[in-house]
Amino acid sequence: MTITFKTKTYFYTFIIGILCLNTDALAQTFSIDDILSAGMPSGLSISGNEKAAWVENKSGVRNIWLTSAPDYDAIMVTNYQKDDGQTINRLVFSPDETKLYYVYGGAPNGSGEYPNPNLNIKGADRSVWELDLGTLKTRKLGAGSDHVISPDGNTLLYLKSGQIYSFNVNEDDAKPVQFMHTRGQASAMSWSPDGSKVAFQSNRGDHSFIGVMHLADSMLIYLDPTVDHDAQPAWSKDSKHIAFLRSPNEDGILPFMPMREALPWSIRVGDATTGTTQEIWKAEEGMGSAFRYISATNQIMWTATNEIIFPYEGDGWTHLYAVNVRSKKTRLLTDGPFEVQFVALSNDGHSVVYSSNQDDIDRQHIWQMDLSSEKPVQLTSGDGIEWAPRMNDSGDLIFLGSGPTTPAQAKVLQNGSDESQVLNPQSIPDNFPDDASLVVPQQVVFTSADGMKIHGQLFVPKNLDADAQQAALIFFHGGSRRQMLLGFHHSGYYHNAYSLNQYLASRGYVVLSVNYRSGIGYGMEFREALNYGARGASEYNDVLGAGIYLQNRADVDPGKIGLWGGSYGGFLTAMGLAKASNLFAAGVDIHGVHDWNIVIRNFAPSYDAGKNAAASKLAFDSSPMAFIDTWRSPVLIIHGDDDRNVPFSESVHLAEALRKQGVEFEQLIFPDEVHGFLLHKSWLRAYHATSDFFDRKLGHQ
Repeated sequence: MTITFKTKTYFYTFIIGILCLNTDALAQTFSIDDILSAGMPSGLSISGNEKAAWVENKSGVRNIWLTSAPDYDAIMVTNYQKDDGQTINRLVFSPDETKLYYVYGGAPNGSGEYPNPNLNIKGADRSVWELDLGTLKTRKLGAGSDHVISPDGNTLLYLKSGQIYSFNVNEDDAKPVQFMHTRGQASAMSWSPDGSKVAFQSNRGDHSFIGVMHLADSMLIYLDPTVDHDAQPAWSKDSKHIAFLRSPNEDGILPFMPMREALPWSIRVGDATTGTTQEIWKAEEGMGSAFRYISATNQIMWTATNEIIFPYEGDGWTHLYAVNVRSKKTRLLTDGPFEVQFVALSNDGHSVVYSSNQDDIDRQHIWQMDLSSEKPVQLTSGDGIEWAPRMNDSGDLIFLGSGPTTPAQAKVLQNGSDESQVLNPQSIPDNFPDDASLVVPQQVVFTSADGMKIHGQLFVPKNLDADAQQAALIFFHGGSRRQMLLGFHHSGYYHNAYSLNQYLASRGYVVLSVNYRSGIGYGMEFREALNYGARGASEYNDVLGAGIYLQNRADVDPGKIGLWGGSYGGFLTAMGLAKASNLFAAGVDIHGVHDWNIVIRNFAPSYDAGKNAAASKLAFDSSPMAFIDTWRSPVLIIHGDDDRNVPFSESVHLAEALRKQGVEFEQLIFPDEVHGFLLHKSWLRAYHATSDFFDRKLGHQ
């Protein structure tokens, strides 16, 4: 067999691809630009009483929106106007609800460089800003992040280079000053409810402490310091005690490998003055002994009923539990074969609201648990997806939600109402595709190559010719701790990916989005799948199973199946192309993992592949680079060279290996762009490139 050697940058191939498109392909009902035009909400935050705010990213322009009870009319309260790649996050209301504090700009990389994908020659930074909600004027307070405001609204604390700084927000000409000098890297700051103390987590490598700063006498103490990792401080209502997590240190625990158990973690409560602590709960050995994180402001929540709410998967599913601080009596709040993900305590501390996939495994809905009752109440249902719930003082539920054909929006379900209302109807522009143009994906469950049952979402194009076979594409999410859903996703990255799958289906591709093993949503044993990742890449069986499933469909051309995905999805795309080019005809690999030994070190710098030859060999043998000699199918490589998750060198080395092997590849490289592209125009270029590449390589008409 003769292999044509070809490598070119995407600038040229994109132009050629446009010229080669036939008239049918050009007759699109909507474009990639159209389906990526809706605003993506994130960072929902509520005040102590009636206000709520969120960030909306509309075509790369990020702004803050504000709404208030009882009318809930939403207004945009900042006026940023450029797709400049600078993020806005961590919205914090002042206690009197007259101001809002936020962070503008992204975190630095390992070299201390701030994200600057728009190539601003003046550079970029990350700073804390104040927004006056009356005048809508803003002012920059200081370079830093992770801010918290004091209960009296006078002092803002924030982090800079792991140290805590303070700012007197009542002084017009105030300057930030260092709040305290400590060893280690501070994080997870929180004021005591009475404002007399500040708790924080002091990270020191192989151990961490919970520190408490007493403002009256400038006294710093650490709660029962040990060799363990103490984290997530949560205050009691009377400001006298702090609950926190304690996890024993374990060497040799590496990312991207199954971890079904660990040395058991525990919850402790400490006296904020004396520093003494006591254990009030401890995980059992075995299942659930490794802590399982949820999406929440704090992993533990101290309620008005004097209980600590926490996540635990002792039965193999991520559930919420509550332990009474005094009696230590523990109760299960959620029960069944489902997982809880987004969790928030109500303002009054008497109930908890959360999203889960209970009774709807490939969607998420919102539930409320009144802590005086025995059973949660479902607040949202149907074919939509709801997340990030917040409950205000009026009992109104404010949340983010989407549907199979409706992108994410901020919503409110008022107390006593049966239907929610959209807070910002302007978030969906007129050019966004209507319901008739989009596909409602189908839930499918197929069999992996080794017999495991795998969930997916199938996008079948409308009005298919019953006698024709279509080209097909398989999408793999990243993470791998993710779950794609039967609707627009709660993460901006995967909201975009879902949009592209919709666009590809509109072009006539049959698209299968795969929730492969080691993802979330289906329990601990699925997430911590045996031999996954760097311990054997058992997910490759799911890649094969997906390909065989499509091959056996009557509406699919078995010779025209492509793969695409980003990050971990790029890894699986590369694995499919390297090991089964006879099955997969082409692929788009977006910032993918190609050698586990390199990527593990990116997350665990102390990892030394040379110290454990057997483990490092297994990691390499679980990587696409180990199978370059059987890679035949063409691939488009897309990567930003300021990627902090997957080193850019992964694409550099893959390109070198493909050149030596004579495999055709194309490339689209974004200077100074990060892992989850910050510029809207980067997403547009990447997705136009992806669609064009598949049209050409799969001969799609």
